[in-house]
Amino acid sequence: LAGMEIPKHEDTEQTFDELKARIAKTIDFIDSARPAQIDGSEAKEIVLKLRDREVKFSGVQYLLGFAHPNFYFHATTAYDILRHNGVDIGKRDFIGNP
Repeated sequence: LAGMEIPKHEDTEQTFDELKARIAKTIDFIDSARPAQIDGSEAKEIVLKLRDREVKFSGVQYLLGFAHPNFYFHATTAYDILRHNGVDIGKRDFIGNP
């Protein structure tokens, strides 16, 4: 929606320090986005190439019907994998602690 070039990462991290550095780069990228970059993008056409086809969305359809659900799917899946493997996390870790 913001028209920003999304950075690509090679998935070569082998240590926690390397993973933390990648997370820091990702947070820096997210922090670089400004509200003005998405203002008025509700009707902007978004085209995704998914395997052998293209899917078109309006900006609001993309955000609410694709991006948000995918974000929560992946966050939930990561949470579930961690819990399954014995990491001591709970609902408060997933939802946040005000």
